Amino acid sequence: MTNLGDLEIFARVVSTGSMSAAGRALGFSPAVISKRIKRLEDRLGTRLLQRTTRQISLTEAGQGFYDRVLGILSGIEEAEAYASGRSSHALGVLRISAPTSFGRMHIAPHLTKFMKDHPDLKLHIVLTDEFTDIVADGFDMAVRIGELVDSSLVARKLAPVRRLLCASPEYIARNGAPTEIGDLADHLCLPAHNNDNWKLEGPEGALVWHPEGPLVTNSSEIVRAAVIAGAGIALRSTWDIGPELRSGQLVQVLPQWEGSKQLTLSAVYPSRQFLPAKVRLFIDYLARLYGPIPYWEQ
Repeated sequence: MTNLGDLEIFARVVSTGSMSAAGRALGFSPAVISKRIKRLEDRLGTRLLQRTTRQISLTEAGQGFYDRVLGILSGIEEAEAYASGRSSHALGVLRISAPTSFGRMHIAPHLTKFMKDHPDLKLHIVLTDEFTDIVADGFDMAVRIGELVDSSLVARKLAPVRRLLCASPEYIARNGAPTEIGDLADHLCLPAHNNDNWKLEGPEGALVWHPEGPLVTNSSEIVRAAVIAGAGIALRSTWDIGPELRSGQLVQVLPQWEGSKQLTLSAVYPSRQFLPAKVRLFIDYLARLYGPIPYWEQ
């Protein structure tokens, strides 16, 4: 009988398109993945994959086998999810992807309590500001900040995201404060991520503003430090700059304008009929922690 682990490895190689990616997701070296695939092919007496230096593709037999393997693995996953989803006991490994700054500020400080409540669960958390394919990259779930779009993933809103235009008092003292949206053209603006546009809502409805300034970076934390240091005007989330607004290190400008209200903080996970207990419990924990009026707004 074929080893169930070999079926999972085969399916992951096909879904990720490479043995290296499959190995990273499953915690094996590419050599081990290759050996297990060869063992599976030898047992079946047929080639399942065509391998070149650049890509992997399914043979005709491999395609038919893959279609059937997905059904087997889906059935097993559904059975496990059904059993574990009825439990309040989380165990195993929970793999999570989250944005860098938000993860550092609003997930990391709260992990101790969750781990204490669930001692049989191990957390693997990757912080990145890049989009992750949670299925291909082997994550159980991701915390994301953005507008919810249609996809094959399930999303649960954890909290609203409020973004304000802000600057340091020093910057305002040197350059004056804008009084209407068009005044931003005469100011140094700090885009959040590689010259991303600002989606704003205000008295004139919704508009998109292209911020112009001396700094281009893919790091949200660099922009945060720059606006606090007086380098210009930035559009920042209240979860990111709440303490600075309260202390006076930053002040809100153009208060009649805010970022798009379509932005949310959400937990996303693969679409499944039954949600594993480890995922459900962590999402419930975050939802209780943040809520409809999150603590950084209070």
